[in-house]
Amino acid sequence: MKEDNDIFNKSFKYINYKIKDILNAVLQDDINQVKKLFFESKRVFVYGAGRSGLVARAFAIRLVHLGFQTFVIGETIGAPVKKDDLVFIVSGSGETIPSVMTAEIVHDVGAKLVVVTGEKNARITRFADVVIILSAACQDAEKKQLAPLGTLFEASVWVLLDAIVSMLMDSKGETEKTMQSRHATLQ
Repeated sequence: MKEDNDIFNKSFKYINYKIKDILNAVLQDDINQVKKLFFESKRVFVYGAGRSGLVARAFAIRLVHLGFQTFVIGETIGAPVKKDDLVFIVSGSGETIPSVMTAEIVHDVGAKLVVVTGEKNARITRFADVVIILSAACQDAEKKQLAPLGTLFEASVWVLLDAIVSMLMDSKGETEKTMQSRHATLQ
């Protein structure tokens, strides 16, 4: 049992340390631009595949709580993306075919696109108005055991998007109470 606790504690500390490093590299100008796009856009759409998609969906829920008309691309209940809309795509590699295709379509429609990716030169970035790079690439020997696969990217995205929610909450004058009033009553 002691060995399990050691691995848990090492992993917990490693992930926290790495997320802090990853998020400290985010440019404030990019965050300011994201905020501006939110207030200039009519509706918000989010997309991501796999675990990145799960993080994007969690972000969509909070945006609904903030009063933004929000859709998850690919869900059965949706709307067409239009010129006055904002789209967020989360893709660790920035090369996932559905994510790149979605970005290209968004660009062709003329909607604004924010891409959160781990790769600066990924194909998806060519279509974006704002690119937020969360580079989780590192050569740490312990990464494969303590934060396997895309863990560092996905956990960093979750924290980043929740911080954006807090920023938007403040800018809109929202409170937990006003957000609670938009919380689903049936789950």
